[in-house]
Amino acid sequence: EPAAQMESSPPEASVSPQAGPSGCNDTSGAAGSTAKKRPVACIVLGMAGSGKTTLMQRLNSHLHQRKTPYYLINLDPAVLETPFGANIDIRDTVNYREVMRQYQLGPNGGILTSLNLFATRFEDVMRLVEARAPSLDYVLLDTPGQIEIFTWSASGSIISESLASSMPTVIVYVVDTPRCASAVTFMSNMLYACSILYKA
Repeated sequence: EPAAQMESSPPEASVSPQAGPSGCNDTSGAAGSTAKKRPVACIVLGMAGSGKTTLMQRLNSHLHQRKTPYYLINLDPAVLETPFGANIDIRDTVNYREVMRQYQLGPNGGILTSLNLFATRFEDVMRLVEARAPSLDYVLLDTPGQIEIFTWSASGSIISESLASSMPTVIVYVVDTPRCASAVTFMSNMLYACSILYKA
């Protein structure tokens, strides 16, 4: 669909739950005994290439093996493939390349604008997550490497504040340790982490 149409009226399919990893759709157990249960939301952040998606893959494998109920959300519109099955995927809503073409943006601007478009309907995402909340232990969110989304962009604030208002929310900041052998890279990571901490 054209990106301009998504901005004014994003399609309802944008937040349709998918058949995700095993354990995500487990609704076993008495509803009454888990009515007040709240899952922990984990927003995985980090610079491009730091290993966010790899960490998500390992978390997915670990939780699946332990039969822990969880929910996966992919917020990276530019990723070609994910090594895990996301229950909600931004790529089902926003065509990243169409956003770049229509708004005449580069790759970074396209990703940022795609997240902004998706954030306008994030209440629908929350509605789906909250419907599953009593049967979940974790909600995991993979994010793009454009870390400025969560340092100054409105979409990052909308996503983190929406989650935090509904359930316990933590930010997992992933650092590529070999690159941090350089003092400049290490301090850059620490400053980014601090800015995200105080903004969130």
